Amino acid sequence: MKTTDSRPKIVMSSDGSGLISHSGALLLLETLRVTSLDQALSEQLRRWRPARAIHDPGKIIADLAVSLALGGDCLADIVTLRSQPQLFGPIASDPTASRLIDRLATDTAKALTAIRCARAIAREHAWTLAGPTSPGADGHLIPIDLDATIVIAHSDKENATPTGKKTFGFHPMTAFADHGPHTTGEPLTLIPRPGNASSNTAADHITATRLALTQLPKALRRHVLIRTDSGGGTHEFLTWLTRPGQWLKYSIGFTITDDIEKAILRLPATAWTPAYDADGQARAGAWVAEITAMLNLTTWPAKMRVIVRKERPHPGARPRFTDAGGHRFTCFVTNTPGGQLPELELRHRRRARAEDRIRTAKDTGLRNLPLHDFTQNRIWCEIVALACDLISWTQLLALNGPARRWEPKRLRLRLFAIAGRLVRGGRQLRLRIAAHWPWTPQIIAAVTRLPSLTRTT
Repeated sequence: MKTTDSRPKIVMSSDGSGLISHSGALLLLETLRVTSLDQALSEQLRRWRPARAIHDPGKIIADLAVSLALGGDCLADIVTLRSQPQLFGPIASDPTASRLIDRLATDTAKALTAIRCARAIAREHAWTLAGPTSPGADGHLIPIDLDATIVIAHSDKENATPTGKKTFGFHPMTAFADHGPHTTGEPLTLIPRPGNASSNTAADHITATRLALTQLPKALRRHVLIRTDSGGGTHEFLTWLTRPGQWLKYSIGFTITDDIEKAILRLPATAWTPAYDADGQARAGAWVAEITAMLNLTTWPAKMRVIVRKERPHPGARPRFTDAGGHRFTCFVTNTPGGQLPELELRHRRRARAEDRIRTAKDTGLRNLPLHDFTQNRIWCEIVALACDLISWTQLLALNGPARRWEPKRLRLRLFAIAGRLVRGGRQLRLRIAAHWPWTPQIIAAVTRLPSLTRTT
């Protein structure tokens, strides 16, 4: 019987030397260094280092973030770094890492403040290094997208409760800085909440926005556009956004009330303007109109505009009671004066990119809150944010072209997971990777680009 298998038989042995798995993680390590995130974490977490301790708390937290960026989802996944000290340096044991999380959790408020301060310092440095490609450098507002998501819990953990989606777990509130269509985004805030937390709690929106703003460089904190779905369309949140001295712009989803529905039905056909698609071109079957003058908005913040979109539901969409005349209506409010209605509506609709950011965060450790105590999981969410920051800054500073938009899974498969061989020569260590790997030139160019940034600033 002839075999049809064209592959040669491969015999495996364990006698290799100098081999490194995940050698592409050198990109993450260089990003840690050039953004000064490693130094900032060490300085901010110094108080939690016990006397005579071998491992620096800042490095342990950074190592945990790197392990999540490489695809880990629990504290024990730091073992992938520990087995390769030539690349990652000395790595703390599992008990040491666990004890650090316990120490941080006993003083949660100060620990979270310290980690968030380190992230803000590194973020300002990263955006400075990015120069004209950094958020806000083009003069446009920096969109901050707020959204809540469900994180499933498969065991009885503290504050894990039934959720509104008939599941069991947590309901974190997130805030992401959107980099625009050519890059990805950064998590500014990941706040774990009990599973029964509401989606429209104004206090949670205010807390998330306040924490997100502190993550931005001070010069840019008034150059911001806050975007949420209709969960943020509450009196309290909108009033807070527009209080004197705040200087924030907003684009917030709004629930269609009876008054709004009546105003929509009174609109003449000439009031509707064709909406834009994702490329900014007129889209057939979708229109926008403003109904601000047709509503009594005296109890709402001044200068609030109400804009409505109507479109034909896509095939298979379930009808809603708010649908009228075969069209589906959505509504949002904004305090942006002027501007074409289709552009304002397209700007608001791009808030949907927050769903992509949440999905990638779940692929970088947020899919499960692995620890039992809620205070421990609050620390975990900050480590997840650090991991997402590292990936985002690596793309912002080191990569170009389509790679700046790749999601973590693709980055891991093409760049981070590549194997290499460490060799010594000329009084230095050299990491050799396969010449035939399709993305080798991109990896080499990125690793070369990162050190050059610190020499030019």
